[in-house]
Order: sequence, then C-alpha cells, then structure tokens
Amino acid sequence: MHYELLLEGEALWLLADKAVYWPARRCLLIADAHFGKASAYRSLGQPVPQGTTTENLMKLDRLLALFECEQVIFLGDFLHGPGSHASGTLGALRAWRERNPVLAMTLIRGNHDKRAGDPPADLKIEVVTEPLLVGPFALQHEPDAHPSHHVLAGHVHPVYRLRGKGRQSLRLPCFQIGAHVSLLPAFGAFTGGYAVEQGDDRQIFVIGDEDVWPVR
Repeated sequence: MHYELLLEGEALWLLADKAVYWPARRCLLIADAHFGKASAYRSLGQPVPQGTTTENLMKLDRLLALFECEQVIFLGDFLHGPGSHASGTLGALRAWRERNPVLAMTLIRGNHDKRAGDPPADLKIEVVTEPLLVGPFALQHEPDAHPSHHVLAGHVHPVYRLRGKGRQSLRLPCFQIGAHVSLLPAFGAFTGGYAVEQGDDRQIFVIGDEDVWPVR
C-alpha cells in the first residue's frame, strides 16, 4: 500500500494511489489531479472516456478513509482547462465537498490552473502561488530548485520503464526522489506520463500491483 521514506528528517509515505501522506502534518499531497480533463476534451469534440472525475474522487475518498487527514494540498493542475467547468464535473466536485466540509484544502496554482481559472469559491479551496513553504519542503507545481528547501513538485507526470528479458518492458507511474527536487506522479486518471531515469542523485520508486517499491 505504501513505502515509508525519510526525507529531510520527515517521514513521508509514498502511496500506491499516487499521492504522498505526511503523517506529522496529517496531510495528503496530490499532484496533477486534472479534474475534468475528459470533459475538456469532449468539449472539443474528442471521443474520450467518461467517469474520470468520479474515479479520481473515489480514490481520494479511499485515501481519506485510510489515513488520518486534516488537509489536502494539491501541487498544481487541479482543473485541466476551461472545459473542466462543465456542469457534470463541477457538480461532482461540489457533491464531494459537501461530504467533506471540514477538510482544509489548498491549491498551488499550476500551468493548467492558470488556463482553467481558479476553482469556484464554493469549493472552499485556498489558492496560492508557488512555492508554499511547509517545514523543510517547498511545495510547488514546477520542479524548479529552491535555494533553501527541498522541492516536492508535480507537472512532469513521471513514469519509469522496467525492462526484462526478451525485450519485455512495463511502463509504470513512479515517484522520483532527488537530492534537492522530488517528483510526485500524476494523481488523475487519463493523464499520460513522461519517462524519467534513475541516477546517482535520484531514486525511482515505481507503483504497481497496489504497492510501491524502489528500483534497485
């Protein structure tokens, strides 16, 4: 279900549901939810799957049931684009918020948020610009180094390709933990990914079979 990592003196749990739980702060960190991405594509006439917002919210509900959580911080790209303001998408988000009225929620604006616009005020999400400094971490959307804090960021949608014998390969979402900048996988369904590599200064943790494990 999760891999516990000590980073900058803080215990962080890398979750198989593509998020990070910070137990000391009772906080979930989520990057690149891209709520309403399918709606945005359909508004442009593209035939894409329905139900991605519902799927993402069900996953978030599961995490809130599993972990003692007082706050969710979104590391950018909460909404995908202007088309994400479709009534179905916002209706699902409002219904979910009504079921979770006391949960503190913060959004660090990402590039898609700037195009989509801030979430409606009745969702009661505090919206800030990056970086958001919390403890030893600079919480950001863009994975740009910070002069004094370890960066936890999204934006890249990191994936890693495991290779086996006979030209077998498997492309999996992953966390990339670096010396100064670390990347979270995209939380949202239907988001794609960018291949990243292991290195002397960065460790890959892949997600598969409902678990997280380090690449040796």
